[in-house]
Amino acid sequence: MRGRSNRGRHAQSRDPRGHWLLLSLVLPLVFGALFFEGWTTHEVDAAKVRSDCTQPVPPAVEKGGPVVDLRGGAVKTAAMPARTVALTYDGGPDPVWTPRLLDLLRKHHVHATFFLYGAQAAQHPDLVRRIRDEGHEIGSNTYTGAVMGEASPLRAGLELSLTQKALAGTAGIHTRLLRLPQTTSSDTMCGAEWKAAKKAGAEGYTLVAADRWYRKPAQGLIRQFGQNDTAYKDTERLLADRNVDKFTTVTAGAKLAPAEKTVSGTEQALGTALVWAKVAGYTFVHGMTWVLGIAGTLGVLRLASLVVFARTHVRRLTRFRPGSPWLREIADPVTVLVPAYNEEAGIESTVRSLLASAYVQLQIIVIDDGSTDDTADIAVRIGDPRVEVIRQYNSGKAAALNTGLAHARYEIVVMVDADTVFEPDAVYRLIQPLAHPAVGAVSGNTKVGNRSRLLGQWQHLEYVFGFNLDRRMFEVLECMPTVPGAIGAFRRDALMGVGGVSEDTLAEDTDLTMALWQAGWRVVYEESAIAWTEVPTSLRQLWRQRYRWCYGTIQAMWKHRRAVIEVGPSGRFGRRGLSYLALFQVALPLFAPVVDVFALYAALFRGPVLAATVWFGFLGLQLACCAYALKLDREPVKSLWAMPLQLFVYRQLMYLVVIQSVVAFLLGTRLKWQRMHRSGTAAQQIGQSVAYEGLTSR
Repeated sequence: MRGRSNRGRHAQSRDPRGHWLLLSLVLPLVFGALFFEGWTTHEVDAAKVRSDCTQPVPPAVEKGGPVVDLRGGAVKTAAMPARTVALTYDGGPDPVWTPRLLDLLRKHHVHATFFLYGAQAAQHPDLVRRIRDEGHEIGSNTYTGAVMGEASPLRAGLELSLTQKALAGTAGIHTRLLRLPQTTSSDTMCGAEWKAAKKAGAEGYTLVAADRWYRKPAQGLIRQFGQNDTAYKDTERLLADRNVDKFTTVTAGAKLAPAEKTVSGTEQALGTALVWAKVAGYTFVHGMTWVLGIAGTLGVLRLASLVVFARTHVRRLTRFRPGSPWLREIADPVTVLVPAYNEEAGIESTVRSLLASAYVQLQIIVIDDGSTDDTADIAVRIGDPRVEVIRQYNSGKAAALNTGLAHARYEIVVMVDADTVFEPDAVYRLIQPLAHPAVGAVSGNTKVGNRSRLLGQWQHLEYVFGFNLDRRMFEVLECMPTVPGAIGAFRRDALMGVGGVSEDTLAEDTDLTMALWQAGWRVVYEESAIAWTEVPTSLRQLWRQRYRWCYGTIQAMWKHRRAVIEVGPSGRFGRRGLSYLALFQVALPLFAPVVDVFALYAALFRGPVLAATVWFGFLGLQLACCAYALKLDREPVKSLWAMPLQLFVYRQLMYLVVIQSVVAFLLGTRLKWQRMHRSGTAAQQIGQSVAYEGLTSR
C-alpha cells in the first residue's frame, strides 16, 4: 500500500548505501584479525611439536659454550666465567609471574636476560618497558614459541620479524639474541633445529642455549627458567647460593656487544601498529567467544522457552478448570475492512472467501485506495449486498482503514489484507475471544498459501515456527506486539479510543497493537482462526517487504518506548514484549554477520569436527522445535527438508534487512510503501491443508 500521506510522511529519500561498503570492508578485516590471532595461537599453520633429531649438532657446538655465534659461516661459542651466573627467562611476559620475578631481581640488585614471545610482548607492552627500564636484557623467543625447525619458511620468517616489530613497538628496540623454543643445552639444537639456527645466525642473531643441568654455579653457567612459580622458587635458591659471585646478563657475562639497538621512528611506528593489531585481535577473539557463548545460550533458551510456553498455551486451551467462568458466545454482526491498492489479482478470492464464511452477519467494506487497475470494479461486480466498495484518492493503508472505520456499522471490526483468503470458520473463531471485556484485539493465524517453491517453503516455516510459536508465547506472557494486517479482530470503541489507525509508522498493525496495550487493552491470539496469505515470490520482493516490516517495527518500538516504565497491561507489554523484540529481533541480528565470519574461522582453523558438532546440534534443536510447531499448527512435517537450506540464504537476508533498517532509522531515512506484485495464489494450499487435517483427525 502506498499513498499521498505515505509519500508525504514516509517519502522515499535515498537509502544509505555507505554502510554496505563499510560492512564489506569490516568483515574482511574481522576475518583478517581472526586469521592473525589463529596464526598466533597455532590454530593456523601450526608448528607446535618438534620431531626427533636425525643429525647431531657440529662438535664445535656440542663441546663449546651455550652462546653460539654463526655469523660469517664459522662457529664461535662462549660461556660464563667461573662463579658467574646468567639468569635467563623464556616466554612471557607473563602478567602474573613476570612482575614477581622483576620484584625479586630488583630486591637483590640483579640483572637478567628475558627471552620474550613477540605475541606476549605485544599483549603486555607495559611489562616489556618495565623489563628494559629496570636494566634487564631482552632477547627473542620467537613470536609465538613455534618450533622453528618444523615451521614453514613463511612462518619461520614471520616468527622472527614480527618479534622485532613487537619489541620496536613496546620498547623501541631490536635485539640480536635468540633462543630457539623447546631447546635447552646446545646439543638440543640438532636436526631440523640446527638448520633453523644456521638460518637465524646468517641473519645476524646470536643463539643462546643453556648449560647442562649438572653444571655447577661455581663453574659459571647460563640457567634457563620459564616464567612461573617454579622459576620464582629456583631463582630464590640460586640467588642465595654462596658459590656465585656475580649475576649478570648473557652479553655482559660473555663479553659481547650489547644485544639491543634503538630503532628508528618509522620502525617504532610499525611496531606500535602491530601492538595495536595484536591487542585488537586478542580482544576481539576473546570478546567474540563470550558473545557467541551468550548468543548461543540465549538462542537455546529462546527455543526452549518457545516450546515451554507453547505447551502451556495448548494446556490452557484444552484444560477445563472447575469454577472458571464460561464466556458467552459472540454472535454480533461484524464489519470487515479490506483496504486495497491494485489488488485485482486477489481481491475477488478474498471477498468471496469472506462471503462463504459460516458467519453470515457481515458488512464487508472494500476501500479502494486510488487503484489504477480494476480492483474496485471487480469488487463491485461480485454483486452481494453485504459488500460495499468505497473509492478514495490514494492516501495510504492507514488512511484507507480509517475511512473504512468511519463507515463501519458494527462494534466488532475485522481487518483483512486484500491478498488474504479466509477459511469458512475463521471469522467466527477470530471474534470469540472478544467475549472477555478486557480483550481489545485478537490476532488470527496467518498461513502461507503459495508455498510450492523453495522461497515459499522458507516463509511457511518462518510463519509456523517463528511467528506462530512467538504468538503462543506472547499470549501466555500477555505481551502480543502485533495483530497482523492479514487477519485481526478489534473492538470498534478500542480503535476509536486510540484515535484509529496511526500513520506515524510503516508497520501500522504493530503500531496499532502497541497503542491498544498502552490504552489498557489486552491483545490475544486465536490459533484456530486461519487465513491464507500470498507471500513474496522473489528475493527482491521479500527484501522490500521485510525491510518495511522491520523499519516500521523499529519505529513503533521507539514510539511506544515509554511502555517499559508504565504499569498495568502497558507496562507488562513494554517490559516483556518490547524487551523481547529489542533483543531477539534487533540486537542479536546486528551481530550475525560477525558471528558467521567467526563460525567460518572456527570451521577452518579451530577444528571442523567441533564446528560441525555445534552447528548440527543447534540445527537439530531447531528442527525438533520446528517439528513441534508444525504439529501444533496441523501442518505436515515433510516441510522440514527446507530448513537446513534456510540457514544459508534466508537467514543472511533477514539479518541484512535488520542492519539496513537500523541504519536507516538512525540516519533518519524516510521510506515509502512498496507494493508487492500479486498473482492471486493465496488459496492454492487450502485444499491440501484441508485434506491433511482430515487425515490427521482420523
